[in-house]
Amino acid sequence: MPAGYTAAHSNDMNAAASMQTIQTLIDNVEQVIIGKRPVIELAVVALLCRGHLLLEDVPGTGKTMLARALAKSVALDCKRLQCTPDLLPSDVTGVPVFNQKTTEFEFRPGPVFTNILLADEINRATPRAQSALLECMEEFHVSVDGHTYPLPPVFMVLATQNPIEMAGTYVLPEAQLDRFFMRLSTGYPSAAEEARILRAQAHGHPIERLQAVLGEAELLAARQAVSEVHVEDSLADYVARLVAATRVHPDLRLGASPRGSLALCRAAQGLALLQGRDYVSPELVKTVARPVLAHRLILRPQAAAQGRHAEAVLADILNQVPAPV
Repeated sequence: MPAGYTAAHSNDMNAAASMQTIQTLIDNVEQVIIGKRPVIELAVVALLCRGHLLLEDVPGTGKTMLARALAKSVALDCKRLQCTPDLLPSDVTGVPVFNQKTTEFEFRPGPVFTNILLADEINRATPRAQSALLECMEEFHVSVDGHTYPLPPVFMVLATQNPIEMAGTYVLPEAQLDRFFMRLSTGYPSAAEEARILRAQAHGHPIERLQAVLGEAELLAARQAVSEVHVEDSLADYVARLVAATRVHPDLRLGASPRGSLALCRAAQGLALLQGRDYVSPELVKTVARPVLAHRLILRPQAAAQGRHAEAVLADILNQVPAPV
């Protein structure tokens, strides 16, 4: 071992390599999703933090394409689940099938047994079918017919939903929303960005030419680098105070859970690594607070009737709770 070489030097080298790998991944996805780099960065943070991602926006804004581009950029197995009202839980998890040759039941895995599961239009599935995802999203295994089957070490649910269309849709229950690490919205592109999209797709869609730039080993190394980003005790206290404030705010019927505070802290670590930092700052916590916490908050009926939104309430809390210096 060279003189002066320490474990800290090794961690710095690993973090630098992981940061370069992450930037390559973001650049690759940006070939398809033009002008939405901040959204892509947060989606990658969710992947690095072993979290699940909910993409919610109006039709035609690139929700499914973002999920496909992210899945295709990682050299992992990816399966798509098109959610419909007639979807059954066994269509998600799998079902035991009787084998006449062996006279025994054999488990036939469903699409959930993959690395990245793209659940398109998840709110079109019934609550019964949606409940099939609860166990795997939290515990990373599936229980069927009295047996428990582990999921791969890398498993992520990328779900999309349209909040405008109500016919034939079912609201996601709070227990399932809380299992999503982040909720993101792509939004409409600007006129200049839309012109770039038109030019990029003049001779075919960029998704068809997209190549994988990240493997499982690199992803696991990046996840380890995220866990090594330092969180000062004062920052942990700040996150706890932010989440506690959501539970006593007069406009909120339900605040964020401890799962939300853990997600907020991990997301800040992931964004810190992405920006080349080895520590978490209050600004990073504030940056990820909206995509991590807003979908976990439930307004009181009186506040909703007055036109209040969870994002506005969260902004008030961020302004009121003092950040550490």
